[in-house]
Amino acid sequence: MKRPDLLAYLRKHGCVFIKEGAKHSLFFNPAAGRFSTVPRHNDIDSFLALKICKDLGIPKIDKR
Repeated sequence: MKRPDLLAYLRKHGCVFIKEGAKHSLFFNPAAGRFSTVPRHNDIDSFLALKICKDLGIPKIDKR
């Protein structure tokens, strides 16, 4: 999955960007009170994308 697609999905489900780290971006889901980091790679593995969604408490991404 492309990183911009994942970030758009996270924002669509109410997650907000908190800060940039050296190699990751930190996102927060205010509704669930959960944090997760998103690596700053062009491509993000599907399993990692699913884990990020699980960590943030949002629905799984449809694998298309």
